[in-house]
Amino acid sequence: MVRTLLFSITGEGGLPSEANRPGGVKHPTGFSEVYEAWSPLLFRIVYRMTGRRESAEEIVQETFIKYYERRDILPTDEGLKYWLIRVARNLTLNHEKRRGRERRALERVFHEPAPRSEKGALESLTDAEAAGDVQKALLELPENLRTVLILKEYAGFAYAEIGKMMNITEGNVKVRVFRARARLAQLLKEVL
Repeated sequence: MVRTLLFSITGEGGLPSEANRPGGVKHPTGFSEVYEAWSPLLFRIVYRMTGRRESAEEIVQETFIKYYERRDILPTDEGLKYWLIRVARNLTLNHEKRRGRERRALERVFHEPAPRSEKGALESLTDAEAAGDVQKALLELPENLRTVLILKEYAGFAYAEIGKMMNITEGNVKVRVFRARARLAQLLKEVL
């Protein structure tokens, strides 16, 4: 569905041909290649940050819409990957802030807690309950710790790459990952 919607925006095969682009800027890859290369990674990152499949799909789609709008001025090398992850991260943070405001407004109006959302697509794991506990604990981490842990453990980035994405030093990334792991272990001990 996401792919269909994105390609309906871009046309039949993705981006216009190089000759038809404004300014004649040439990119080594088209929209479809960029989408195929980076959408699975972005989805994993955003899903781990939100814990909801529908939200992750929506945010990844919005990330690629922003890419499509700015494709002529964006880098085409490793910088593009970092830009996509930064945009997805920022959109995720904005989405979560908005959800929090909506939940608080609902609680004020009805004087009761908002219903909790479903766990997501973790049912395929043999131990769905444990995976759900990990996801729940992961979502309880502060945003700055959760983000570096997701990028390190679930996306497989090196410390230096995470530092570039988040505009922090490699040493700071290592400290945050250490603290995130320790806090996650503490949260899981409380659950188990």
